[in-house]
Amino acid sequence: MTQFLSTHEPATGALIAQLPIGDATHEVAAARAGWPGWAVTPLAERIATLRRFAELVRERAASFAELIARETGKPLWEAATEVDTVVAKVAISITAQAERAGERFTDQPGGGRMALRHRPHGVLAVLGPYNFPAHLPNGHIVPALLAGNAVVFKPSEKTPATGAFLVECYHAAGVPDGVVRLLVGGPDQGRALAGHEGIDGLLFTGSARTGIALNRQFAERPEKILALEMGGNNPILVWDDPDPDAAAALIVQSAFTTAGQRCTAGRRLIVEDRLYDPVMAALTRLTDRLIVGAPHDDPAPFMGPVIDNAAADHLLGRADELIASGAAVVRPLARLTPGLPLLSPAILDVTDATERPDDELFGPVLQVSRARDFGQAIEQANATRYGLSASLISPSRERYEQFWTGIRAGIVNWNRPTNGAASSAPFGGIGWSGNHRPSAYYAADYCAYPVASAETDHIAAAIPVGLR
Repeated sequence: MTQFLSTHEPATGALIAQLPIGDATHEVAAARAGWPGWAVTPLAERIATLRRFAELVRERAASFAELIARETGKPLWEAATEVDTVVAKVAISITAQAERAGERFTDQPGGGRMALRHRPHGVLAVLGPYNFPAHLPNGHIVPALLAGNAVVFKPSEKTPATGAFLVECYHAAGVPDGVVRLLVGGPDQGRALAGHEGIDGLLFTGSARTGIALNRQFAERPEKILALEMGGNNPILVWDDPDPDAAAALIVQSAFTTAGQRCTAGRRLIVEDRLYDPVMAALTRLTDRLIVGAPHDDPAPFMGPVIDNAAADHLLGRADELIASGAAVVRPLARLTPGLPLLSPAILDVTDATERPDDELFGPVLQVSRARDFGQAIEQANATRYGLSASLISPSRERYEQFWTGIRAGIVNWNRPTNGAASSAPFGGIGWSGNHRPSAYYAADYCAYPVASAETDHIAAAIPVGLR
């Protein structure tokens, strides 16, 4: 008997769709059957197919954005931006493929050449998150397809309809059905896919807890590639008299865009002690003006709900724990609509809190602390197991050079939000933020492996020593 997975709108609770739950073994078998033909398809043809995919997504942009907004709760303007990144990923990946995983030939002394080529791994599993249910898995899938791999994609159980729409676009553009497979399901299907003997690797975006479990699972499987893109407990430092209103705008963009549901969201604000009052005054003024609402509200909201009531309840509980440990409420975290996961953006001063758990609170909760000097600020910023993103807001280039040298993060920004990252650059972090396999422009690195060859077209060899 077929079982179904239901998906609902976070902003209203309305049912979006019911999708049949899949079987990992069936999908992996289909991908293994489809992979050989795709692997020998000329690169130029694979590129042309992915370009058709980009054009098809552009044509369907309105309906795609509508679905993303409904299923995630994010504002329609933000969902439209996500669709744009899906389109842009193709051209960027084609350039990265040529640069990072192209062919290279070097003439060798004495004749012959050294050749460098790249081969696909085979069948790659992709586990996608709910916060960017199209953009983030697409960031793995497109480079994997360009390299000649087949893919089994399991979207988050909270956003399966967006995953199904994405896969249908690949197929409509001419990617063979056996080359991109959709696996709908929950944690059981995800575990079955990750542990399946038929996959040659796993590309993951999600929480540190799940990523660490996958790392343990793959510890005795060095033959399988594992790329982990995980979370962050990201700091923002404010120093050296920046304009308070400009600083507040950067802080709000970092902390509250996508209702704080970004791995690069600013979680911790560390302020030079003497700047605390003007910065906090500007920050609270701006935060109080933010509109929280449903995707299609008029006027358009800055941020929507978190993904579901379970996530909202978890965040409310964690905020209460911080307050119980001594955090001062600057702006409370509150449920705005009974029964729905619409939360107000929260600011908690944890300077005097007895405990500051090193956790990724995946929602609109900003923790603020003061620092006496810049050394103490860097120490606070680095007091985390994570290492994804960090920003400095300061007019001083000298201060930024000091910050860049001292901070532990894979994305280090100056007078930009923590969630500002270019698709033309690598994306990833250290510590609990990833396993040193950055995605975005460097995704080509983990979607194929290099093969070095010494080559000559004539047979000429001699053994000069050691013979009777």
